[in-house]
Amino acid sequence: MKQQERQPYSDTIWDEAETWSRDRIEQFQLDALRRQLQRVARTSNHYRQVFAAAGFEPGDLKSLDDLRRLPFTHKRDYLAGLQAEPPFGSLAAVAPGEAVRVHFSSGTTARPAPVLWTQADIERWADLYARYLYGQGLRRGDVFQCMFNYAWFVGGLGATLAAQHVGALVIPASSGDTQRQIETIYQYGTQCVIGTPSFMAHMAEAAQAMGRDLATSPVRMVCVGGEPGASIPGTRERIERQWGARMYDCYDALECQPIGWDTAAQLGPTLAEDFIYVEILHPETHEPVADGERGVLVLTHLDKQACPLVRWWTGDIVVRDSRPAPDGRTHARLTGGVLGRSDDMLIVRGVNLFPSAIEDVVCAFPGLTNEYVIVLDDSLKDPNTGFLTGVKLRVERESGAAADVGERLSQRLREKLQVRFQVEVVESGTLPRTVHKAKRVIHA
Repeated sequence: MKQQERQPYSDTIWDEAETWSRDRIEQFQLDALRRQLQRVARTSNHYRQVFAAAGFEPGDLKSLDDLRRLPFTHKRDYLAGLQAEPPFGSLAAVAPGEAVRVHFSSGTTARPAPVLWTQADIERWADLYARYLYGQGLRRGDVFQCMFNYAWFVGGLGATLAAQHVGALVIPASSGDTQRQIETIYQYGTQCVIGTPSFMAHMAEAAQAMGRDLATSPVRMVCVGGEPGASIPGTRERIERQWGARMYDCYDALECQPIGWDTAAQLGPTLAEDFIYVEILHPETHEPVADGERGVLVLTHLDKQACPLVRWWTGDIVVRDSRPAPDGRTHARLTGGVLGRSDDMLIVRGVNLFPSAIEDVVCAFPGLTNEYVIVLDDSLKDPNTGFLTGVKLRVERESGAAADVGERLSQRLREKLQVRFQVEVVESGTLPRTVHKAKRVIHA
């Protein structure tokens, strides 16, 4: 696909829309939502039925708050729609002949599901991704090495289109083959890499085994997505140290694409508020929460054509900051990125605990690798309440680490998280590595 050459708005900002006032953003969202709801009521069988059941007409939308009259769309609704109207589902808002591509989910929380794209969707996607890569520092002529998977998974092609749109030279390396990846970085002078945080950590280990120190490589930008790693301080600090480069969080999901990415300021992913309308809601009451408070991110597409979503319950726990950023961007951002998921939160003796909080402590702890696994064991459950009384954690020690590293980690975790941990220490290389999404929680 040939993209028209685009001139950035400024030296640091890709699109003027990134600088709109809050009033202008909200008016744009209201106008776009009115058009979008009218369209999906005509073209999506699922939403036509949802609107009718809610007694809602698109013309009823007088304010952004009126959207709350509609129910949430969950992943289970999407999957049910696929069964009701195979192969592309009842949420689809175009005929298959109007779409030009289909991507599939990774199957992390459910079976892989198809998502259609029109040509306009792809061009919009590429420009929004380019906005984020440009904001992180990618420039025309830079060498961009994409380590996301290209098979089925959406990440590889999306990142490639975006980098090309900026004017970078793209190396579509895909995931795996770490030795060749490392050799390519040095041979072609790669300045920006993109992949999952776990693969970036694995790359650093592999380079060390080859006698290479990635901190001396030409890479200055490490962009990561697919896992909540870049915004976890311990993970970010470790990978930035290993690579000698700045790491940026890319927050996306196949069904939404994109949601928000870090900028060079690293203040947390900046939302694309001219593409999605975002609500941050209490996970139980579903009432809006104030800026600075934790809630579940719920989004609605403003102009997605093929598979638009209305009030999509992401399940991601976030904290919003709607204040303008010092760099001139005015769209809201997510402080700390994705803090966890409402469906993977552990309750341990009344304490709400997210795996990301455990990762922050583990990755910042000396003598350990980046690898860890949380083991859910029924032996640690209270027989009366069913709640966990502690957490079993498996970690890897680095070569030469002190024998008491597990005991000291257990103590640190209890101090930081107010939860009892049983820590099992294994040798480096014992836990499985991954080139895609790392599985951090397992059942014994």
